[in-house]
Amino acid sequence: MKVVIVCVSVSHGNTERVAEVMAEVLGARVVSPEEVDLADLDSCDLVGFGSGIFGMDFHPRLSRFVREMPEKLGHKAFVFSTSGLPEPRFRRYTGRLSRLLGRKGFDVVGTFSCRGFDTWLPFELVGGISKNRPGSDDLEAARRFAESLGG
Repeated sequence: MKVVIVCVSVSHGNTERVAEVMAEVLGARVVSPEEVDLADLDSCDLVGFGSGIFGMDFHPRLSRFVREMPEKLGHKAFVFSTSGLPEPRFRRYTGRLSRLLGRKGFDVVGTFSCRGFDTWLPFELVGGISKNRPGSDDLEAARRFAESLGG
């Protein structure tokens, strides 16, 4: 199975650690949106899309990449994120990106999110929140999620 994981991880490496665990299980490459070869995506069996959450949404670089990407009818995808706070029920981050991918023709086969160390204001004033996250339990959950996708 050919898998690529498109990941934006900019603050503390939280999302990159999750992506690397998933990549190990799936035998995938982890790339930034700027490194993606769109022609290469056509030959993928599965594409992962993930970032940290910024202002209650995925990182703008990832969101812009997905919005500008041509349709990929019938391709399978998964979505993942890390955030300092839990995903609120009234605004599911992974659901929003999943719907956008669906409009691009992807079949989203799963989503994953976990907490990550966050020092965005005002959290910086108290030394950050979700310290030591993602931790070993989070990374093991990411591993199990990837295994469920076929890894």
